Amino acid sequence: MIERRLADAYATERLGAALARSVPWSAPQSLTVHLHGELGAGKTTLVRGLLRELGVTGTVRSPSFTLLESYESNGRTVLHVDLYRLAGSADVASLGLRDEARPGVLLLVEWPERALESLPAADLRVRLSIVGEQRRAQLEPASAVGTAWLASVGAETPSQK
Repeated sequence: MIERRLADAYATERLGAALARSVPWSAPQSLTVHLHGELGAGKTTLVRGLLRELGVTGTVRSPSFTLLESYESNGRTVLHVDLYRLAGSADVASLGLRDEARPGVLLLVEWPERALESLPAADLRVRLSIVGEQRRAQLEPASAVGTAWLASVGAETPSQK
């Protein structure tokens, strides 16, 4: 597990960028990141940093109302999902996430606990929390691919506890 203190939104975006630089795109399956944290903890800010590093230049906002935003960059697909407003797991099926399970796809899921049984298993779990005026990020691998991914991120960024 990697733990980071995030002094501000810029630090959160930088962590997202570090994740982007280390994405194991050569994995034989799609990649899934579960993003946990209360409202305002920085989930969408982290996603914004990741997408910017991947070359996405348009507006990046939380898909709270649309539920799903899709981004294309360099022949790869990133799906950003926000399940906060879902009533339950049955609503996830209509998003077609299982149909997107293929190499070259990165699925970023905010509020995965609202429908865990309907989601692809996580490769990486990111927990963001508010600690005073700062944020804290805990990154935990949840698969062999996630373990390798996190090792790459850890090698790139120094530990800050």
